[in-house]
Amino acid sequence: MRGERCCSEDFQHKLQLFSAADLQNMSSPPSPSPARWFRALRRTRLGEPCLKTYPLECVDVLKRARVAFRAGRTLKEGFRLAQLEAVVQMLEEHECDFVDALGRDLHKPRFETVVSELILVKNEALHAINNLKKWMQPQHVERNLSTSLDECLVVSEPLGVVLIVGTWCSPVQMCLVPLVGAIAAGNCAIISPSECTAHTAELLHRLIPFYLDNECFHVIIAGSNDLPEVVELKFDHVFFTGNGEEGSRIAQAAARTLTPVTLILGGKNPCYVDKQCDISTTAPRIAWARFHNAGQSLAAPGYILCHTDVKARLVQALKCCLLQFYGSDPRESRSYGRMVNLELFNRTRDMLWRSGKVTVGGQVIEAEKYIAPTILTEVAEQDPIMQQDFFGPVLPVLTVNDVDEAIDFINKQEKPLCVYAYSSNSKVISRLMTETSSGSFCANDSIVQSLMVALPFGGVGASGMGSYHGRHSFDTFSHRKSCLLRSTRFECVTYLRYPPYEDRNLSLMTWASTLSQKSQGWCQIL
Repeated sequence: MRGERCCSEDFQHKLQLFSAADLQNMSSPPSPSPARWFRALRRTRLGEPCLKTYPLECVDVLKRARVAFRAGRTLKEGFRLAQLEAVVQMLEEHECDFVDALGRDLHKPRFETVVSELILVKNEALHAINNLKKWMQPQHVERNLSTSLDECLVVSEPLGVVLIVGTWCSPVQMCLVPLVGAIAAGNCAIISPSECTAHTAELLHRLIPFYLDNECFHVIIAGSNDLPEVVELKFDHVFFTGNGEEGSRIAQAAARTLTPVTLILGGKNPCYVDKQCDISTTAPRIAWARFHNAGQSLAAPGYILCHTDVKARLVQALKCCLLQFYGSDPRESRSYGRMVNLELFNRTRDMLWRSGKVTVGGQVIEAEKYIAPTILTEVAEQDPIMQQDFFGPVLPVLTVNDVDEAIDFINKQEKPLCVYAYSSNSKVISRLMTETSSGSFCANDSIVQSLMVALPFGGVGASGMGSYHGRHSFDTFSHRKSCLLRSTRFECVTYLRYPPYEDRNLSLMTWASTLSQKSQGWCQIL
């Protein structure tokens, strides 16, 4: 695609060179039998259809994963490291295949696929590899008077078999970044990529059985209507990325079996542009964030709240940026994507036509699922594009008179996944950060906070619950178990808590608790 040499032929040639002995001698943890490896290899032949996984098949997959987990297959550090290294190897050896698949699904440029999908996942995996030993170690906590000779620690133990449901807007990243956390924490995982990005889902369905342990890690292809039924099969955790409506159905299905969930939900992310800001820097950063991947991103700015004094300059600067990024006809640009399907195309087009005034762009071609990068002005809060969630290359611009009005506007809406603020005034930035509530906040840039390994990324309120990335992914897929390892000595002290209760014993325990009450808490002698 676009002159890139595809890796598929090389991959097919490599598969023909494998023998049963080669498969048994592979350094990564082997499958139970060479026959299973050959079944996995047959699934990786490019061009074969990827069949939908039905709930009954999911039951079998879940049983196999549970058996593997109960056998302790995922507990050892060496196994986890081997699986993480296999993820990196898969991405490196099949970069061209991922570029091709995402190009077919989203018309995604190679640059965007490599930077925002593949490199991001590899960074997560390498970070986990470098820190896994430290993450797995028990954490010792502060002791008190009665436990001074005991061990008080927190142990991170894997949850079990987890379900990861990825969204279509970043289908590789949203499936594999959570998978890295699940592997690092010692879980078995079942991945459900979005059927909307069929070629990418098919590729993951083919490759993962070849690179990862066949009993512990599985890929299913389930439609959005089938997912609640799959969730009800009872997993130990469900990690979901997508829109609020689907997230609500997943949460309700999980609640019926008391399954904990992590929800990363899209919505409208406000972006405030202050009168004191560098427009020449602000405009390209907003334009890139809104229009990369044709505006299909959970973390992209959803609308601009622009100070009245800079609106004209900002809109003109955004127009110049779009011309510089995609040329006079973005349809011909190799750097511009397409809508994922006709349903989303029609929904976005209808909202575009019924909202505000088109200042830049507005052209649509249904046969190509193409919507030009579009900037809307004169947008009212009651317009459809401000009342409904949407994913697409449309940027509404509203005006406010000051930062107070911007904060009030943001706080009237549901809590967003991200809030963005552009200003050279640190006090304005501080007010936006502290006086609004959101899953994440970024000043003078957009989206990058959602890509950093060291920062947790997740929602609050209507934008979700829980977070992931780096150590935070490990914690999401772990249970932090409190452990107290006591000795049998000093019964001469602990006997005071036993019946029959006497005032003398109560007086001694009350006195003991006052010795270190400020720093240690109550009743240290227990």
